[in-house]
Amino acid sequence: MPASQSRARARDRSNVLNRAEFLSLNQTPKGAPEPRSSGRKASGPSTQPPAPGDGARERRQSQQLPEEDCMQLNPSFKGIAFNSLLAIDICMSKRLGVCAGRAASWASARSMVKLIGITGHGIPWIGGTILCLVKSSTLAGQEVLMNLLLALLLDIMTVAGVQKLIKRRGPFESSPSLLDYLTMDVYAFPAGHASRAAMVSKFFLSHLVLAVPLRVLLVLWALCVGLSRVMIGRHHITDVLFGFAIGYFQFRLVELVWMSSNTCQMLISA
Repeated sequence: MPASQSRARARDRSNVLNRAEFLSLNQTPKGAPEPRSSGRKASGPSTQPPAPGDGARERRQSQQLPEEDCMQLNPSFKGIAFNSLLAIDICMSKRLGVCAGRAASWASARSMVKLIGITGHGIPWIGGTILCLVKSSTLAGQEVLMNLLLALLLDIMTVAGVQKLIKRRGPFESSPSLLDYLTMDVYAFPAGHASRAAMVSKFFLSHLVLAVPLRVLLVLWALCVGLSRVMIGRHHITDVLFGFAIGYFQFRLVELVWMSSNTCQMLISA
């Protein structure tokens, strides 16, 4: 009998402590810092009841996580295609970068390949065009040279603007040269040398009377300039291809705004 009374008394005591008005005594205030444990942590389960907002927060996270996982595991078809093409572009560009460094397989030909790339640089072309314009004595020659100068300046500004917007790095860690800094050709996309070579070759093919072998050599020169930029590791293959496309569209734009002989004479006299 005394044993049953003690069990009933203990049950009543536990019921009193579990009432709602006494639950706040067992909870830590929201603004109070947690006490530091000076000894070893208790190995038993914690008796502190969870905060009221923990259950809602866990349910919200459990509802969001599957959706995020599905977004990461199931990307769109366009994303898969773009990433695959980008990976192929980087892999192929690294394989073709045979003159990218001193330890590359074609390191001995690096100087010659760089020289081919310099033939498509903007500074030599602008300087040569201005020199020929000063030496020219015919109206037709001055008209062609003035429009060529306009096309070269347009190419430099277009490539510099797109490169500043995209800011794509090359496949290898190579610093731009001094001539590249002068023409603001410091990033990879698009390839400025390739766009200039395509624009100049198309310009010459349209406005100069050339024999068939010279026309073939002009096209091969433009292709070699673009390939040289990939071989020394400055550009990806897609950078060069987009550079060729931009050069062609620049030529079409110059053809639309072609300056007449009178306009060229007025600009020269000014």
